Amino acid sequence: MYREEKRKKEKQLKLEEKKGGFRCCNCGQWVPFSEVMGTEHRNHCSFCLWSKHVDLKKPGDRKSECQAGMRPIGLTFKHEGVDKYSILRQGELMLIHECVNCGKISINRIAGDDNPEAILRIFEESQGLPPEKGNRLERNGIEVLSEKRREGILTQLFGKDFRKT
Repeated sequence: MYREEKRKKEKQLKLEEKKGGFRCCNCGQWVPFSEVMGTEHRNHCSFCLWSKHVDLKKPGDRKSECQAGMRPIGLTFKHEGVDKYSILRQGELMLIHECVNCGKISINRIAGDDNPEAILRIFEESQGLPPEKGNRLERNGIEVLSEKRREGILTQLFGKDFRKT
């Protein structure tokens, strides 16, 4: 029974890849793959930003047996090291996902076609994360972006001149 279920899931993933996209496990929208959008191993919906627990150890390995939905719970910046003046560089904006089945936490790059209003909604909702969840993320080296990082988020979403429009 277990092997049959695993084969069925693998077959579904290959079929979606062949079709050039996947159907979101949360909102049901069709999400096309596109290298132009900046995500090589896309597994999150550009509409509601939910993901699917398909990767086990690294992006694109597609070896997870869980296959459950992953709820977007916050935003973070990718760690980019320090510049020549020893100032921490701000990396690209990333989504934080939590699996609704097994609790695994992962971060995903934001794609060019992701809904900016949905991204901002995730940010707003993350301001009310329970302290124990925030502490768990922190222990895993993931900083949930707080209100003081709003301007950096808006700049990454809408560009440096976002206030002028």
